Amino acid sequence: MTQPFIVTPGEGPLVLGMPHVGTFLPPGIAARLNDEGRLLRDTDWHIAALYHDLIPGLTVVQAAFHRYVIDANRDPSGQSLYPGAATTELVPTTTFDGTPIWQQGLEPTAAEVAARLAEWHAPYHAALADQMQRVRARHGVAILLDCHSIRSVIPRLFDGTLPDFNTGTNHGTTCDPLVEAAIAGEAAASGRSHVLNGRFKGGWTTRHHGRPAEGCHAIQMELAQSSHLAAETPPFALDAAKAAALRPTLARMLRRLTDLAPHLAETRPAETRPAETRPAETPLAEKR
Repeated sequence: MTQPFIVTPGEGPLVLGMPHVGTFLPPGIAARLNDEGRLLRDTDWHIAALYHDLIPGLTVVQAAFHRYVIDANRDPSGQSLYPGAATTELVPTTTFDGTPIWQQGLEPTAAEVAARLAEWHAPYHAALADQMQRVRARHGVAILLDCHSIRSVIPRLFDGTLPDFNTGTNHGTTCDPLVEAAIAGEAAASGRSHVLNGRFKGGWTTRHHGRPAEGCHAIQMELAQSSHLAAETPPFALDAAKAAALRPTLARMLRRLTDLAPHLAETRPAETRPAETRPAETPLAEKR
């Protein structure tokens, strides 16, 4: 069986999560997809390549499985992250456009969804939590950038054309305001289109792992695929020139977050810090 996740540990304060880059389909699942499903249209294409070695010391946690097996960025309860808005399920039954992806009568059952949660979804998030804990123990804080991409025009999900940079913090609840401002500032400085907490406000990953009071900051970056693909249709090839133009801005974002980490660690409430990072208690005799 393929490992549900791939971890590349680094020594810096940043963790990159990549829940939708995997393309692995177990044979029994692949055989039940229809022709549309086998295109894997809703993959976050080339995200790993875009972020590869942008700055030293990055920890990267990638899901190896495709989101059509189970979506690692959905609430495991199945509750919608965007009530009232169109989206796809924990195990999608359609593409983002609403086109069915399973052969008729071969859609996943509730029992299969539960099994996939245990086999794929939970191990990915356990690995991500382990890396966040390891990084926080080293630096006093851990900053998660949850890395995504999506087609720039999907009428079922949003009107018009998606901005290049779509930053999500669930309205500021998943990270310190300085983290949000650093990413939003670099997006604005790039001259590209951008939005903060627009259509994509952060999925289950940022909402689950982002606990700023505990030193765990999380922010989602959804890139419009028009910013780096030659075409947003099969074979979804990476445009080398577009990628080369985009990567410096992504690198600046990561550097800004890295530079913020020591300040975030210093200002973290003392009661939430690991014992080894708290100021030593002054003996009572020396206080007098």
